[in-house]
Amino acid sequence: MSFPAPKSLEEVARLIDHTLLKPEASRRDIQRLCREALQCGFASVCVNPWNVAESASLLRDSAVRVCAVVGFPLGATLPQVKRFEAEEAIRLGASEIDMVINIGALKSGEAEAFELDMRGVVEASRRGGAITKVILETALLTQDEKVLAALAAQRAGADFVKTSTGFGLAGATVEDVRLIREAVGSAMGVKAAGGVRTWDDFQKMVAAGASRIGTSSSVAILEQARVALAPGNSVPPIS
Repeated sequence: MSFPAPKSLEEVARLIDHTLLKPEASRRDIQRLCREALQCGFASVCVNPWNVAESASLLRDSAVRVCAVVGFPLGATLPQVKRFEAEEAIRLGASEIDMVINIGALKSGEAEAFELDMRGVVEASRRGGAITKVILETALLTQDEKVLAALAAQRAGADFVKTSTGFGLAGATVEDVRLIREAVGSAMGVKAAGGVRTWDDFQKMVAAGASRIGTSSSVAILEQARVALAPGNSVPPIS
């Protein structure tokens, strides 16, 4: 299975969730994140729920979406809490929800509880007109568990499977992206996140099947892509 590489800076930018999930992120940091997203045309900014309202205000009337994380980063909160967190994030302006799975439930073989945890967030997202990305934290899972979790996310109605939080033992790998893509097929999104820092990393993840990239190195990646793809782009230099 081969996947076409983006041919312009605009196409590159539209694959990126411009991410700032550090707990110490200030209002000024969020404002900068949103300015960069607007200038570069990224798909979304990915932020903690506390920063959703500010981001939504700054990005109002633009094509850049607000993505909120839920149950982040451990995934061990109660299902009803995750659902409420998603509902509140959507109320505040999020149109994408990245939720962390209940890893303990998966490893305990509690398949029904594991899937219901995801389904509650998916249902809340759909009611609010948002999409759901399910974060597996692949560094903590066996190969079989990665496939089981990806297929459960698909059954639960999620729109994307995402590799990692960026706070775990390791981030996205080409092998994991390829494994997930093969498991879910072409109808579902796959998001590579964690450790994607360069244009080379970006290209490898897309070639493996990623249809979205989560990174805090978005601006650097776009500048590297500018050199690689020049001439013929229309995105101005990033200030």
